[in-house]
Amino acid sequence: MTTYRDRADAGQVLAERLTALIGEPDVVVLGLVRGGVPVARVVAERLGAPLDVLVVRKLGMPWAREVAFGALGPGGVQVLNDAVASRLSGDDIAEVRHREQTELERRERLYRAGRPPLALAGRIAVIVDDGLATGATARAAVEVVRQLGARRTVVAVPVGAQEAYELLAAEADQVVCAQRPADFGAVSVYYDDFHEVSDEEVTEALTATA
Repeated sequence: MTTYRDRADAGQVLAERLTALIGEPDVVVLGLVRGGVPVARVVAERLGAPLDVLVVRKLGMPWAREVAFGALGPGGVQVLNDAVASRLSGDDIAEVRHREQTELERRERLYRAGRPPLALAGRIAVIVDDGLATGATARAAVEVVRQLGARRTVVAVPVGAQEAYELLAAEADQVVCAQRPADFGAVSVYYDDFHEVSDEEVTEALTATA
């Protein structure tokens, strides 16, 4: 098992797995907010590609928020898992959606800071996160970028669970995962420094690579 010093170190390792994309036209690197952004920053710098953020909010069951029945993305994109969502009333879905939409819009305003909305039509979207546990957020992100018009979706993570990797590989055009330990545990185990990424850290990364 290899541990990373921090997310920047993980980004350097991950970037070396993505060098085939250097020189490819229309590549955009998308950091999943918030933990994926410091990783994505390093990847974007190595690829010479623009960095942007992708705000995806899971729609969690009211009594078990970690169990997702769908997700929201920018531009009004909504992804629903009908098999799970069918267990909820319309009012329950509306309440959760309203709460998460409010938070999504807050983060979009904060991180975009007047920049134009995410434009992915015809582009290669490289979705970067700091790890892949269940893969639920990354799978939602793939659907979101497809609905936003991306022509190719690449998911890149420094570490991930094998099961999540296989599920994601069936949906994304390409999944790059630097290591897939047999006994995965939690993403935080693979980092010496796994601090909670702040809003300020996200906006600073975007400003630095603008």
